Amino acid sequence: MKRREMLVSTGAAFLGLSAFPFRWVAAAEKKQRVLYFTRSAGFEHSVVRREGDQLSHSEKVLTEMGQKHGFDVECSKDGSLFDGNLDKYDCIAFYTSGNLLGQAKDGSKPMSAEGKQKLLDAIKAGKPFIGIHAATDSFRTGGIDPYIEMIGGEFISHGPQQVAAMRVASPKFPGVQGLGESFDLNDEWYAFRKFNPDMHVILVQETEGMRGDMYNRPPFPATWARMHGKGRVFYTSMGHREDVWTGEVFQQVLLGGLAWAMGNVDADVATNFPQVTPDANPK
Repeated sequence: MKRREMLVSTGAAFLGLSAFPFRWVAAAEKKQRVLYFTRSAGFEHSVVRREGDQLSHSEKVLTEMGQKHGFDVECSKDGSLFDGNLDKYDCIAFYTSGNLLGQAKDGSKPMSAEGKQKLLDAIKAGKPFIGIHAATDSFRTGGIDPYIEMIGGEFISHGPQQVAAMRVASPKFPGVQGLGESFDLNDEWYAFRKFNPDMHVILVQETEGMRGDMYNRPPFPATWARMHGKGRVFYTSMGHREDVWTGEVFQQVLLGGLAWAMGNVDADVATNFPQVTPDANPK
């Protein structure tokens, strides 16, 4: 069967999906540490919202994934930590929104301009970076913010949550094996602009039949990888819904992205944007 369909909302998953290679590849020499930064200076998604001192849904899930697969996860909303030592982290993951230099409703400390620059410099020097869902809704400006250039695209808007097709454009990328030529998923799907054309597109948002004017456009990247200087950058638009986070497909794709970003496995990330999504950037 060329096309496999999966509706996360029903709890269905591919048979034998976890048996495919590169779901997760651990580093041989040490246990790696991931910083999961979930500060919301804009809209706060339910999967990163904490109740009191309890970790949010996505923080719990990622921490459990780390415990299962052998990496540590530190969860934080404290922007001041970027003024400190970033060398202790093997990867930095963002599920953030808004201007992270500004105030947030939860009272968490903002990033400083120096901390933001330190992060970008660290990535360019080789620090792995993972962006999840709302990470492209951070540092949006009239131009192209250096953060947006780094992550590879900027959120515009989204329509109603709905089942939509993801076309697999890079079937050999870690975490994507076994997904077939495409799959269906129920989530909140972002529309983007300001794509960095040097990216390697992994999953493509198929827009035909989607509800919402923002999807009245040619197919565009939804999950991608790129090199930012020496740093490996991976982003996926999936991850709005709680059941997506606990779903087999999202976890496999995220684990593959983490393994690649941290250099545990290699992949061909040559630019394929012009060939795979030639009309993706809005005119």
